Amino acid sequence: METFLTSFLLLLIAEMGDKTQLVALAFTARFKAYQVILGVAAATALTNFIAVVAGGLISSAVNVEIIKIVSFILFILFGLWTAFGKEEENADTQKKVIISPFFTVALFFFISEFGDKTQIAAMTIAANGSPAAVFAGAVLGMFCANLVGICAGIFLGKKLPVNVIKYIAAALFIAVGVSGLIFILVKGK
Repeated sequence: METFLTSFLLLLIAEMGDKTQLVALAFTARFKAYQVILGVAAATALTNFIAVVAGGLISSAVNVEIIKIVSFILFILFGLWTAFGKEEENADTQKKVIISPFFTVALFFFISEFGDKTQIAAMTIAANGSPAAVFAGAVLGMFCANLVGICAGIFLGKKLPVNVIKYIAAALFIAVGVSGLIFILVKGK
């Protein structure tokens, strides 16, 4: 249950204010909400499935302590990247749609999330915990964050600046990384 909650909360918060959440809002303006929801759900499940499988393969081939140390360092780096990295503009959402809305949304989200910090976070959590719990938590966390973007993105954008959400996510990544490294150092003594 702890792995599920860690995965759920970390990916939920990390995805809040992310470009894909804002794109979900934009797609909702162009397509029916159920098409966007289904496309986001499919892409989220696929990217996290890949992440969990990769995390499981890594954990069986490498010493668990090394994986944990690298994972916590990656969390710190993701936090710094989230806080100080630049968002990329993507003009693909402006192009005319020539495939179904479901596949347009699913493909766009899959490409946007593949190799993204949230997918790599799910992979590193899966290397240290139950793959099924990580998958369920990651999919649910990312889906809920994007559902918020679909349902209430405009309201949140007016009330809470994206930068505030971005810095909260960055602080969470850094806190998890630092506390994990401290735990390993203390446990090793």
